[in-house]
Amino acid sequence: MQPTSASVDAIASARVPNPPSRAAWLAVGSIAVGTFSMVTTEFLPVGLLTDIAAGLSITEGTAGLMVTVPGILAALAGPALIVASGRLDRRAVMIALTAMLVVSNAVAAMAPNLVTLLAARLLLGLCIGGFWTFAPGAATQLVPPASQARAMSLVLMGVSVATVLGVPLSAFIGNLAGWRAAFAANGLLAAVVLAAQFWLLPAMPPTRAIKARDLLTPLTRRLAQVGLLMTLLLIAGHFAAYTYLRPLLEQVFGLPPRLVSALLLVYGAAGFVGTFLGGSLAARSVRATAVLTSLLIASALLLSTMIGGGIVGAAAVVVLWGIAFGLVPVAVTAWMLNAVPDMPEAGQALLVSAFQVAIATGSLLGGVVVDGYGISNTMLLASVLAAAAAVVAGTLGYARRYAVAA
Repeated sequence: MQPTSASVDAIASARVPNPPSRAAWLAVGSIAVGTFSMVTTEFLPVGLLTDIAAGLSITEGTAGLMVTVPGILAALAGPALIVASGRLDRRAVMIALTAMLVVSNAVAAMAPNLVTLLAARLLLGLCIGGFWTFAPGAATQLVPPASQARAMSLVLMGVSVATVLGVPLSAFIGNLAGWRAAFAANGLLAAVVLAAQFWLLPAMPPTRAIKARDLLTPLTRRLAQVGLLMTLLLIAGHFAAYTYLRPLLEQVFGLPPRLVSALLLVYGAAGFVGTFLGGSLAARSVRATAVLTSLLIASALLLSTMIGGGIVGAAAVVVLWGIAFGLVPVAVTAWMLNAVPDMPEAGQALLVSAFQVAIATGSLLGGVVVDGYGISNTMLLASVLAAAAAVVAGTLGYARRYAVAA
């Protein structure tokens, strides 16, 4: 079977017998809600950083380690977990990851000090690396080939829904009942997901065990190399700018805090729309989706430096940017699945690492430019990086696909 450049539906489908349609979508839904819970837990401290710092008698800068620590571990966890899992049934792997998410939230909710809290966040880092490595492939195993792009899109939609609902709702719970209650509530949701996965997920045996040397295979394939380079440029550019979205809206567009908060919700809602559209676009052409995604982000960031102040211009930038970033998880995941169809989990493990490295690099680079040259110049630099990602995907993304034995 020769995968085409037009669709992630051509991913090798000879894995397990297709379950009944309704059962399959319920199973995919349980993974999607797990992704929602995981992303909400990852970014929960952003809205409650001040409260957590005060509660543990630490500085806000120190409390920021709650975001940094899981990201660093996630970059290492993806490749490590794919090798350690061997030929384990992916049902057992997904259930174990969800169980770790429950424990992470429970420990965080009861943490008496920073050390305990960071231990809980380290466990979360394993969950993040594991979810992004296994979840897309597991979702595509659960449905017929024609529905694989939609299944992957549904799982990745958990990112946007967490941005729209999960993080703001966690902040609301934290403000109402304390930051520990926010962790406890998300742990309860993860526990419900765990029970659902026990009931809904069928056996999902891997096609083969992944060994450490197999992780080098994607690096030998042109299309995977192009995908990793594109991801590094695109995600670094996005997070160089996104980290400073709030200052951009306040200082460049001159918006008051209430409008900034409203536009942050609009950004998340637009991301939801983008992820929903991403499955259909990727099913038609993975390469075109990646190019479009990169160009839309580049355009939104460039527009932010040219459009002037006011709510109308800010809303235009936020909507365009939000839709574009909603496409990102689908675009990069579909690209890697298409590039390494015979080793999808090895490809996803490297993609997770590249994604997390790009987040850290982009945020650091954005901070340096903001301090030295201002927010508008940061947006301009980020736009150039995103445009470079479009050039890479558009000009180098014609590498031949590799055959997969059915």
